[in-house]
Amino acid sequence: MDYAEGRLGRVFVMRLHDGERVPDVVESFAEEKAIGAAFCVMVGGVRGGGEVVVGPRDDNCLPPIPITHFLSGVHEVCGVGTIFRNEEGKPRLHMHASFGRAGRAVAGCTRLGVDIWQTGEIVIIEIVDVTALRKRDAKMGFELLEVS
Repeated sequence: MDYAEGRLGRVFVMRLHDGERVPDVVESFAEEKAIGAAFCVMVGGVRGGGEVVVGPRDDNCLPPIPITHFLSGVHEVCGVGTIFRNEEGKPRLHMHASFGRAGRAVAGCTRLGVDIWQTGEIVIIEIVDVTALRKRDAKMGFELLEVS
């Protein structure tokens, strides 16, 4: 385990509008507000047509080949994630969410993008005085969080 200790900074409350895309709108906002590290929660609705990563096809294959799930129809959403800058200095959101519709649910990573239906709420709690960075890992094939 690696860890870093920080303090709470600013708190942002966002209302997302119909058609805005997560993670794009969150990462753009983080760039605009110079947020380098944060904890995020999301509630609201997402349109059908988004796609989420729901696991690797084979747990022994590296880099992993993702299994994706296409969201058909409007879904309720509740998600949690973090924002940390990557090696290029860009804020990157890593958010996992549960999506529900008509008594059925799926959970997955939002990195491929989901679009808000009517309204979405995101709370971003900034973490300051912490040294952490998302670095591309050649073996895994994606950006992993490194703390120091």
